[in-house]
Amino acid sequence: MWQSVGLTVLVIVATLVCALLFMLFGWYVVWQLFLSKFKFLRELVGDASSPQAETQPSDAKGERAAAAAQRSRPKTARQRIVSPESAT
Repeated sequence: MWQSVGLTVLVIVATLVCALLFMLFGWYVVWQLFLSKFKFLRELVGDASSPQAETQPSDAKGERAAAAAQRSRPKTARQRIVSPESAT
């Protein structure tokens, strides 16, 4: 009788271990193929050393900011920043 209980417990534990290993392997494959491409998910997991960390060069950000500044509406007199030299 104790042998059948022990065997049942062993089968249940082995099944849970196999299921856990299968889930971990699936997560690893999906991470490598798809999820690691998203910066938000890398930050959540804490993977800052990923080779896909920054795919855009830093000068592209400056160009994007300059383009956005050209498209923006002109500022009113209250919004303009007055430099100290021109105030005198």
